[in-house]
Amino acid sequence: MSAQKAEKKAAKSAQQQIRVTLVRSIAGRLKNHRACVAGLGLRRVGHTVSVEDTPSVRGMINTVYYLVKVEGE
Repeated sequence: MSAQKAEKKAAKSAQQQIRVTLVRSIAGRLKNHRACVAGLGLRRVGHTVSVEDTPSVRGMINTVYYLVKVEGE
């Protein structure tokens, strides 16, 4: 029974992934904006990461909306 629960949980979390790409540089940006970019796991322009679609991640994306591109909404 626990194997079925694990499969369902994995399938559910896979559906809630979004891809975030850094499209503009963080040079000269506010310190908290640079922290949000780092919190999303983005390191350089053009870098793309898959993150879980949670309210905290959405808040970070909303803070740096002008620096990132979001796919899979």
